[in-house]
Amino acid sequence: MLIILTRKIIFGVSKVKSNQVDLKIQFLLNKQLLINQDECSFEIVESIPEGLVYPPDAKKFKSTFETWDNLIKLAEHTIEIGSFYWSMRTDEKFPSQSSEGDKVFKDLLNAGLNRNITIKIAESLPTKAFSSGDTNYLMLKKAATVKYLDFDKLIGSGVLHTKFWIVDRKHFYVGSANLDWRALTQVKELGIAFYNCSSVADDLGKIFDVYWTVGNETSLPSKWSDDLSTSYNSKNPFILPLNERKTSLYISSSPPQFSPTGRNDDLAGLLQIIKDAKKFIHISVMEYLPLIVFSKHLKYWPDIDDALRTAVVNRNVKVRLLISQWNHTKPMSYNFLRSLLSVNKFKKNAVLEVKMFNVPSDSTQSKIPFARVNHNKYMVTDNGAFIGTSNWSGDYFLTTAGVSIVAPYNNETENVIQEQLKHVFERDWNSTYAVPLKFE
Repeated sequence: MLIILTRKIIFGVSKVKSNQVDLKIQFLLNKQLLINQDECSFEIVESIPEGLVYPPDAKKFKSTFETWDNLIKLAEHTIEIGSFYWSMRTDEKFPSQSSEGDKVFKDLLNAGLNRNITIKIAESLPTKAFSSGDTNYLMLKKAATVKYLDFDKLIGSGVLHTKFWIVDRKHFYVGSANLDWRALTQVKELGIAFYNCSSVADDLGKIFDVYWTVGNETSLPSKWSDDLSTSYNSKNPFILPLNERKTSLYISSSPPQFSPTGRNDDLAGLLQIIKDAKKFIHISVMEYLPLIVFSKHLKYWPDIDDALRTAVVNRNVKVRLLISQWNHTKPMSYNFLRSLLSVNKFKKNAVLEVKMFNVPSDSTQSKIPFARVNHNKYMVTDNGAFIGTSNWSGDYFLTTAGVSIVAPYNNETENVIQEQLKHVFERDWNSTYAVPLKFE
């Protein structure tokens, strides 16, 4: 009973404007939450493309397919999904490769039709490149309710690039995997799943509620409802037992226009983790570009680039970037990455390294469009972790909707998420698929 009462108090506080909330009361509520929170657990989740093989002793994690399948099975009342696009059903050209996606789709359909599960889907407005066949089918069968977000009308440009699942406002997944069969068998993905974490799931649910509020609309509200505000951010993170270890974390989002009172922007969370690093920063991301790429005029955007250079030059932090190399890598990416490497030339004892990660393909796999790539979007440091849904260029933080799990370390908490991510990064960095980028 005390758990329920505590949650009611917390959500009452979250409705009050942040400048009116007594921080001491928040601190006490956080401590109470730590005492009474359901036993919260997490798993690092990844998709390893078929044909990408690690040594037998390499660290292994739960697959995205297993995780999504499990979340559907756990659902008792609701499934809420924030998504960019859907392409889950069997592809006739690649039936075996798309079988896992088809199973997840059929399980969702069954949950909505036969298990009395309420399924709500927020999706970016479909285009010629990204059709809505899957979600249209779910609506046609009355298995789900879908709302589309038109970013051109809402804020002038952008897309809903989010990838998350929330089940019963109790369990959830956040990560790089789109609702696409390729994300299960042909693309390297990384995410995180939480179980029995009602407080954090409710907070992520507020971001879904933001999407739901503006879905099928043509403009943003003049003011976000107080119900969508949060008390949890960089100044007041969740402190909760995670895998039986006290952990600090909060959920950030982008773009800034989609952030009600109290919500930290993704960029602020990312920069905090970089700034707090004292020894090392390890980054694995599909695309790294200090530019605003999709605007009418190309613009330089140095926010992350400057933060990394500052970490190396001013604080002697060792930085490693693992960037994807595939058919769609932008040639100018190499120029900016080599520019970063130039720090080693003028700073004595500087350590900034870049490797390009290549996912191998056989003759059949190479024919699968937009596949065979490392799609990860995370960072791990000696003092924290960051798992997001965005690529690292300006557009994704300024005009594109995304979500991140930010886990800063402090003296009262443990680096439980950081420890797991470090294993992932080191395995990939030291693999045969990662090739050093040379400074030329």
